[in-house]
Amino acid sequence: MPRVAFPASLHAFRALSTAIGMALTLSACSVWRPAKVPMDTRLEKSTCTSNARTLLVMMPGAYSRPEEFVREGFPAAVRERRLAVDVLLADAHIGYFNNKTIFERLHDDVMAPARAQGYTSIWMLGISIGGLGALGYSATHPGEVSGIVALAPYLGERLTSTEISNAGGLKEWKAPPGPLAADQLDLRLWTWLKRYGTQAGSPDLPPLYLGYGVDDRFAFSHALLAKVLPPDRVATTAGGHDWPPWDRLWQDILPRLPLPNCPL
Repeated sequence: MPRVAFPASLHAFRALSTAIGMALTLSACSVWRPAKVPMDTRLEKSTCTSNARTLLVMMPGAYSRPEEFVREGFPAAVRERRLAVDVLLADAHIGYFNNKTIFERLHDDVMAPARAQGYTSIWMLGISIGGLGALGYSATHPGEVSGIVALAPYLGERLTSTEISNAGGLKEWKAPPGPLAADQLDLRLWTWLKRYGTQAGSPDLPPLYLGYGVDDRFAFSHALLAKVLPPDRVATTAGGHDWPPWDRLWQDILPRLPLPNCPL
């Protein structure tokens, strides 16, 4: 598959990922793992078909490991619903955000190989910074992602969210006209998300399902995004930024997703 020429907006999302990496470094005690090339992945095949054409890519939070999805039963829930869907666990950890290669690695190590293997529909599920990865990849690679599930996604600094709230919400917020400066990182992300309120149904906007705990430290930003999404694509639960709420949200959202069932 030919290499994709990344659009100019990718550079801003690269810078955003760097800023996020720095912020998380200050607040976390975990040690970064090496950003391997290629990125480590693990395929969980559907148990009810050997010929799935839909792939669900799962990306964990900044310091989580892909195996935690297995521990928490995320792939098992897909199997239990007898979906004709393979699951790919991608170790898209904070190191890739820090070295600004997250989107190149997702393309070269996840998306391009998946297309080469015959998958015709690729969904992304991301938790916390993994949610940002899914959103950022979709924004910079229009038409490649078939759908997004963002659980408690990191959406940037509170300052930008407050500005959007003060404007009356994401629909009413006026994105700055013209090209944005390289350091206007949150504005670039929210300008793309705003399209869900103003250009719903656009073919290059994948269906977006949002889930978050009402006590999550990022819930203020999540609520702003939720208001421009259809109600059936938003799920909330009690709790904060941790696995128990994410587990409940996955059980709530999974039955809503338009994923193919296995043959009877």
